[in-house]
Amino acid sequence: MLGIIGGTSLLYADLPETEKATVPTPFGPAEVHKGDIVLLLRHQFNTPPHRINFPACLSALKLSGVSRIIAFGSVGSLNRSIGPGSIVLPDDYLSMSKIPTIFDSSIGHASPSIDLEMHGELSHIVPEAVKKGTYVQTDGPRLETRAEIRALKDLGDVVGMTVASEATIANELSIPFAAVCMVDNFCHGLGVDELSYDYILEKSRSNKDRTESILKEIIEKMA
Repeated sequence: MLGIIGGTSLLYADLPETEKATVPTPFGPAEVHKGDIVLLLRHQFNTPPHRINFPACLSALKLSGVSRIIAFGSVGSLNRSIGPGSIVLPDDYLSMSKIPTIFDSSIGHASPSIDLEMHGELSHIVPEAVKKGTYVQTDGPRLETRAEIRALKDLGDVVGMTVASEATIANELSIPFAAVCMVDNFCHGLGVDELSYDYILEKSRSNKDRTESILKEIIEKMA
């Protein structure tokens, strides 16, 4: 069963028909939408990124029978060659903030990775996407400062607030994971536009048709 995680990038998209369910997990309840796929909206109940219960969300997907996960993420670009409107399929990630884990009460290790087989499938579905790139995760909910972006731009290609946490716990749960990142803006100091949440929402709204098309094709070919 394919699991899809969505956030700001799917906010305005017409989503597949599903039935809402609340799944109890050892880490608390999480809401999923079940149909031909299992859809999880990471900002359920208007939860900002730094307050998302990632262990519950990923465990809810596992308990719902999900065997692989694709996360859609809205990101800013650290790389001047990757402009707004681009799509990035990250092949690695790092975090500047604490990453949640399900190994809180036991000793455990998982090798963090993006699943190469799924990454390859996505590369064929979205041929125009940038196929390699490092996703840098920051805490949120605020956007990064210009000084922070200057420090980060040599470490990665795009910045977001969620995918590294989701990838980490998916690895701990032995669920193959890959991501599709929609670039909404250049990060602070790299572009001419002044950034705000409203600006990012408008970019997501303008990419609605393209995002829907990619989501539909992923479901048709990978579910």
